[in-house]
Amino acid sequence: MPLTATVVKGDPVVRFLLLAVVLYVGWYALYEFVLHPMGVLDRATIDSLISWASVILTGLGYELIPEPANVENIRTIGVQGGHLLWIGDPCNGVGLFAVYLIFLIAYPGPWRHKLWFGALGLLTIHLINALRVAALCIIVKYDYELLNFNHDYTFYVVVYGWVFLLWAIWVRKFAPKTPVRA
Repeated sequence: MPLTATVVKGDPVVRFLLLAVVLYVGWYALYEFVLHPMGVLDRATIDSLISWASVILTGLGYELIPEPANVENIRTIGVQGGHLLWIGDPCNGVGLFAVYLIFLIAYPGPWRHKLWFGALGLLTIHLINALRVAALCIIVKYDYELLNFNHDYTFYVVVYGWVFLLWAIWVRKFAPKTPVRA
């Protein structure tokens, strides 16, 4: 059966998948060719992560390693007795923000809920990422050898698990209920 407008409109799964792919390709092109080369979005997100993680760490009683004097574009954070962590663009969460929003936009549901749920989701994803950065700073202070495992596995499960939970909440609470086709 050819992929016609009738099939796309009639099948919510096909509609969702096509819309998600189109949105992702659009996001990818915008990010790779405009936003990432400009650096403003990544820089602002990393600065915010460092600020939020700093508040978390000092709130927990840790003393931060001072930023080097006269250095622009600081991308590091660490606690006394540990090492500085460098936060790269792939770790700042911008790509995850996009995937979260693409799912939310592509999946059916009322826009009035998409707006506040999207904003709340972005805020909580960023908070989880700041908690991740703070936890990695603490891990490095006590055992540097645990950094790679926790960065590559533990926190991926936590952060991506949170995004999955947000999607599940959206589907269960806000997406329209449609009958299952046989």
